[in-house]
Amino acid sequence: MAREFQRGHKAKISDLTAGTDLYVGVQISGPGLTFDISCFGLDADERLSDDRYFIFFNQPKSPEDSIQLLGAQSGDTESFRVTLDQIPSQIQKLSFTATIDGAGQMSQIAPGYLRIVAGGEEVARYSFDGSEFSTERAVMLGDLYLKDVWRFAAVGQGFDGGLDALLKNFGGEVAEEESEAAPQQPAVPAQSQAPAFAPPPQAAPPAPSFGAPPAPAQAAPAPAAAPVAGTTPPAPAAPTSPQTFTPPGQTFTPPGAPPAGQFAPPGAPAGQFTPPGAVAGQFAPPGAPGAFPGQAQPFGGGTQLAPVPPEANVRVVLTKYAEAPVGDRWTEQNTNLVRATLTKDAPILAKQGSMVAYQGDIDFAHKGSGLLGKLTGALTGQGMSLMRCTGNGEVFLADEASRVFVIRLQGEQIYTSAQGVLAFDESLETEVRRIEGAGLPGGGFFSMLFSGTGAVVVKTRGVPVVLPVGAATYVDGNAVIAWSAGAQAVTTTSLRLRRSGYARQTTEAVNLQFRGAPGNFVVVQPFEV
Repeated sequence: MAREFQRGHKAKISDLTAGTDLYVGVQISGPGLTFDISCFGLDADERLSDDRYFIFFNQPKSPEDSIQLLGAQSGDTESFRVTLDQIPSQIQKLSFTATIDGAGQMSQIAPGYLRIVAGGEEVARYSFDGSEFSTERAVMLGDLYLKDVWRFAAVGQGFDGGLDALLKNFGGEVAEEESEAAPQQPAVPAQSQAPAFAPPPQAAPPAPSFGAPPAPAQAAPAPAAAPVAGTTPPAPAAPTSPQTFTPPGQTFTPPGAPPAGQFAPPGAPAGQFTPPGAVAGQFAPPGAPGAFPGQAQPFGGGTQLAPVPPEANVRVVLTKYAEAPVGDRWTEQNTNLVRATLTKDAPILAKQGSMVAYQGDIDFAHKGSGLLGKLTGALTGQGMSLMRCTGNGEVFLADEASRVFVIRLQGEQIYTSAQGVLAFDESLETEVRRIEGAGLPGGGFFSMLFSGTGAVVVKTRGVPVVLPVGAATYVDGNAVIAWSAGAQAVTTTSLRLRRSGYARQTTEAVNLQFRGAPGNFVVVQPFEV
């Protein structure tokens, strides 16, 4: 039985099927509308760095045949064959998209779906309809992406531009209009239009061994569009649109290109919504630091938003703040807001009162720490008032506009202060640890140790700095946020700082000294608790 996905949900491919030879089918239709359905093979930066991995009607397969366009079959408007274990290592994500060819809006589409079939059995389905969109002319339907293992994400993100804007968003280029005298682009050789194993055009076409089961009776018939196995289908007519689409190194000409002026800006991060006049991605002020050591996701998200042009209407002004597309379980919406995608078997713990919005069926309950936990918190200053969030859906968390970032642990450990924690996976183990040396003001004489596999969402006041731990690294005990488990922290006093560095301090200055091997770090915020 196929697993039903909602927008934003994700899963490991290994949880859906043991196979790696997949059929991806897309069914999308609308009155008077025609669609171009494509697959973008993106690199680790989510860019189309190799145009040979832009799979569409004019380039139906990748060089090693790991991604193939099959055409309409088994009730699907378009279908692909994806052989995961043959995809080259530089391709880290496959983004399946649909764009309207000509006039129209995504709000006009009928109910459709993207499905994954393995071994002739449908294992995953993401359904959508026009009520989820408005004036968009394109939609990013779903992703197959590599994050230690191959995974599937139901994206369902509308996009204001057409295929040309998607190309630029993923790192391609749109060439200037060619003169009327320019020769037409030659048609793709006929033998490359579909794989030889595509189902033959007959009343009940059998699916490939890896492919889709027969479609229900009401589905739009499509066998005539698929060539007979082993024969040579006719070459399609060359596209007639005056615009050409140019991923790096090659020129393509899909039909019905939208007018110029609606493109995502060059260099915009891939896979994210880009309204006109705004840079795609998440807001981060200039100078925000990069990723934490060992962390794949940069702190604070993407780049600074571009100014909104004077002619922008209300929709443009508002959509630059649109919800960020799904990343993984924890997604930074912007520098001050994080979203957690929940499932019933994987709850999270968050600071009480930090929920600002939620979607879906979510339950919130007070998380008691018991008498021992309350006593420990009172004695160490590391007590936390938590709520337990369970169910299926999404929770948005924030705390007084503090900056937030996600630290992901893979069987690792990290120290932090309880006052600096916004939320974390309940699967993580927590322990209060004493810091050796003299006591610190405000109970900073202890710290929290997080261990295991999961994520900790840490909040800071202002943009923090990540310092490598050297032979003698000293940090104000009230400004330290977190440090790597391999770094040794001891408290120390410094009379030299009493009059200069701590002019308003009435007690003796106390700070933390960090020592450790190369590769250890400490995170410091520009604010004293």
